[in-house]
Amino acid sequence: MRDPESLRDQHKRRLAWMPWLYFALKARHRPWAEAWQADVQARLVAQETVQLGEGCFIAPDAAIFGEPGRSVVLGDRCAIAAQAFLHGPLTLGSEVSINAGARLDGGRKGLMVGDGTRIASGAALYAFDHGLGPDRAIKDQPVRSRGIRIGQDVWIGANAGVTDGVTIGDHAVVAMGAVVTRDVPDWAIVAGVPAVVVGDRRTR
Repeated sequence: MRDPESLRDQHKRRLAWMPWLYFALKARHRPWAEAWQADVQARLVAQETVQLGEGCFIAPDAAIFGEPGRSVVLGDRCAIAAQAFLHGPLTLGSEVSINAGARLDGGRKGLMVGDGTRIASGAALYAFDHGLGPDRAIKDQPVRSRGIRIGQDVWIGANAGVTDGVTIGDHAVVAMGAVVTRDVPDWAIVAGVPAVVVGDRRTR
């Protein structure tokens, strides 16, 4: 006979890796799941400079770091999956999902993500960069930060990269494995390394 406590632990692991399931839980699971999330989120807010909207899901092993002047702010019903890394300054709109293993760092200037955007597993968004001058070793290069802005209803595919200074317009799609080094227009579909426009969502 299966141990109910062991089953619940496995269910928590499943939710951590696939947090969209949390928002579709049946009524009989909701009391323990909401109590579990309340505890996870209370401990996070007590330890870090983090603001959480209503109804968020945070995987227990997500690495979320905010400090004064570099806070992490999540809108309502955001989902942060297992082994995601978030470092402020970072602001997510409502209903943003950050999937397993994605990495977002706001550098000094910050990273902003609009409502309803999806960031897939393994994506990397870094709002800072290192110099490359020949006058000093890589480890001694200066660091710059211009910030990253991601619009609403954007889909950033698995293992894609977004470099410092980029703005991605509303409703855009970044293909799996693409590296975005320049601004992306609204509705554009971009792919490749470096990413270029290959389509428009409105004509699909």
